[in-house]
Amino acid sequence: MSLSNQSGLRAILSVIILVSSLAAQADSTSSSSSTTDSSKLLCPDANFWGKGMLTDVCWSCLFPIRLLGFTAFDGDNFVPDGATEQSLCSCSGKDGTPSLGVTAGAWLPARMVEVVRKPYCSPILGGTSFNNSVRLWGGVKETENDGSDKTFYNYHYWAFPLYAILDLFVQTHCNAGGLRNLDMMYLSELDPTWNVDELAFFLNPEAVIFANPLALAACTVDCAKTTADKPITSLWWCAGCWGNLYPFSGNIASDASAPRDTSLLTARLLSSLHRKALAHKTYGDDALCGGQIYPMLPKQQYKLSTLFPVAESEGRCCHSLGESTFRWGEHRTIPGVGEDYVYLIWRYTDCCLF
Repeated sequence: MSLSNQSGLRAILSVIILVSSLAAQADSTSSSSSTTDSSKLLCPDANFWGKGMLTDVCWSCLFPIRLLGFTAFDGDNFVPDGATEQSLCSCSGKDGTPSLGVTAGAWLPARMVEVVRKPYCSPILGGTSFNNSVRLWGGVKETENDGSDKTFYNYHYWAFPLYAILDLFVQTHCNAGGLRNLDMMYLSELDPTWNVDELAFFLNPEAVIFANPLALAACTVDCAKTTADKPITSLWWCAGCWGNLYPFSGNIASDASAPRDTSLLTARLLSSLHRKALAHKTYGDDALCGGQIYPMLPKQQYKLSTLFPVAESEGRCCHSLGESTFRWGEHRTIPGVGEDYVYLIWRYTDCCLF
């Protein structure tokens, strides 16, 4: 073969190699982009870090504020039945010496919960997955035996005492639990009672009493009262319009909306944590010097506001446990990237200020 033919062959081979390399690079970039997009569908980023940490918070949920047993700053929210009406109070210090003070009460942001389909997925941490296991995968699933739907979600429970983080007007003993930073407190993936109803039964054996049509019918009354005013504490097995509070597990036989299902599971996890002595009652005369262990869910103590996928941050922007989702949440679902939810949990807190 002549020298000129050899040079021409080398040129052709070089062009082929260059084109192949560029094509492989393009495929790799496309695959990487596709993987990134698909991962965001499975584990979305709630954009929590940044201005959303402040602008997505329902600041009006703080009100009403009570001082000396009287309402000083009114608001659209209610004061729980049984909140303190005392004006003066006293708390004993570590040395046993009592300190005199005045009573105060308000709704304070205390916890966050992310209710997710993908196990170990954290929208709060930018869509990070702690583990890529597919076990305990959640979401809405159709059951073949009767054509109904079954819903299961995982949850992660975070400490988020926002006013303590911002170093605002909250004294140390007013912060039940004592945590002052963003901390993960509980993962449902590590709790077998959350995905196995039979194991959950040992945590809440009284569930058998309410597995009947009469008990469920009473929840319609709780639904109406909660949506119009506040939850009925005597119907403690009901979660208002969201359904039955029992069992304390992540399984729901439901074909309802995602806001309703994730809200019901949030109420159930709060009930479960109270039963495990991991949550406190923070209002009433007995809670002025610190939160009290309380095995039942004090429904009037809690309100929720949505942080993700569509934040509740304007107007009347927090809702009671059991309040109808048609009033606050049915429009807060984004298909694909907005089917996981992050809720900010507000606790009504009575405290002795000194």
